[in-house]
Amino acid sequence: MTIQEITTRKEDQTFDCKSIQVDPKALAITIVAFANADGGAIAIGVSDKTRKTEGVDQHAEKLNELLRVPLDFCNPSVSITSDLLPCTDKDGNENHILLMHIPASSELHANQADEAYMRVGDKSRKLSFEERIQLMYDKGERYYEDTAVYGATVDDIDMTAVERYTELIGYAKSAKQYLHENNNFITTNAKGEEQVSVACILLFGKYPQKFFPRGRTRFIRYKGTEERVGAEMNVIKDVTFEGTILDQVKATIAYLETQVEEHTFLGQHGQFVTNRDYPKFVIQEMVVNACCHRAYNIKGTEIQIKMLDDRLVFESPGRLPGTVKPSNIRHTHFSRNPKIAQFLKAYDFVKEFGEGVDRVCRELEANGTPHLSLHLDDFILKITVPKVVLEQEKSVKENVDKVTDKHLKVSEKVTDKQTKVTDRVTNKQTKVTDKRKVIVEKVVAKALENGDKLTSNRITILQLMAENPYITKIELAAAVGISATSIMRNIEYMRNKYLRRVGPDNGGFWEIID
Repeated sequence: MTIQEITTRKEDQTFDCKSIQVDPKALAITIVAFANADGGAIAIGVSDKTRKTEGVDQHAEKLNELLRVPLDFCNPSVSITSDLLPCTDKDGNENHILLMHIPASSELHANQADEAYMRVGDKSRKLSFEERIQLMYDKGERYYEDTAVYGATVDDIDMTAVERYTELIGYAKSAKQYLHENNNFITTNAKGEEQVSVACILLFGKYPQKFFPRGRTRFIRYKGTEERVGAEMNVIKDVTFEGTILDQVKATIAYLETQVEEHTFLGQHGQFVTNRDYPKFVIQEMVVNACCHRAYNIKGTEIQIKMLDDRLVFESPGRLPGTVKPSNIRHTHFSRNPKIAQFLKAYDFVKEFGEGVDRVCRELEANGTPHLSLHLDDFILKITVPKVVLEQEKSVKENVDKVTDKHLKVSEKVTDKQTKVTDRVTNKQTKVTDKRKVIVEKVVAKALENGDKLTSNRITILQLMAENPYITKIELAAAVGISATSIMRNIEYMRNKYLRRVGPDNGGFWEIID
């Protein structure tokens, strides 16, 4: 980042400016907020109010105090890197700006007052207790991209792909050095063995599906507005895209472009106008979101993109991450896989963190299309994008609606009865899911009161047991991404305090003690 970029860039999801006179406690809030979200950079020595370059050279003691903030004012401490960038200050003197780089963290961080914050847009928002608990769950999922892939070695990495990326970002050292020195792509265990991370395999693997068979994207096109199976199956296209995440994103977007219909007509001013069923940006953003933010620790299914006559449905494994909810999704951002997100940003598939969904909604609104609809079904997030309805189609539809209105009123009575039955079943299922979630939240809260440290892995184990009490240790190891031995150690830590085994190893089940 250059001095010009710093002084002209607006504060946003991943960038902030601070005066050299900033209070250490205030700086700690921003550092914690970045670490709990997507990471970011803080330029110290640039006034956040006037954006004038103050510099830091004349404030050596203050500068040292601020450099201690990630260690002394953050709990747990935040690991940062920093650079001193030469500049000319507002008085015309040679000076420096301190640029702090805060990575997205796999831990939940708080300040000295035990207040947790999260970056939302250009603000650091204080989290409620419930939001802290939820964020702890999602931190466990975030940590997964740093987990070592069992059986993966350096030979499974496509160094040519790494070289293309390092050239793109201006990294001067070798591809292998980049993997060893950045993002924990390659680490060394206690035995001196090299370990390759999940993110590394997904981004640079020769064939990622060797380790993640369902780490792929599937496109299904149906004839009509319903999904039918059996003798009435109406699938007319079924295409699967594999390779790295970048390969999948490019191939999926390119293929979807061949399936989107365009309508050209003579407009009001004598010029031809072309309308699309789905705006180009909407297609790209939804594909990128699905590949970037899916929960890769859920290995039982792939991303599925379903095209029907009236809508596109994007189904991605995993819940809405972090503090993101249907009500705030347009303006709240949390990367489940920040390293993957940063990678796609370098290739210009991610513009600015936190702005993509809002722009999707704005483009749909501009076409008079209803908003996105979101639905969570057994840890599969379904986002429905309605087809753009042209004015000509609206007119026809209105006439059809008038003709069929009478018939609809008759059928509504039958449908209403069916809906009530469906609602009762759905409400029952939802209550079961909510109850399981509450049980785990109670356990985590109790552990905090007892002074026990429930790591992200332990929370994930409890969560998986709550969802499936009959889950095996081998299945837990595969889902969490750690060895069966590690699973046993974590279970023994929590046994009889937060969970118990009911019945024998074969045929019994897990019970959460809340």
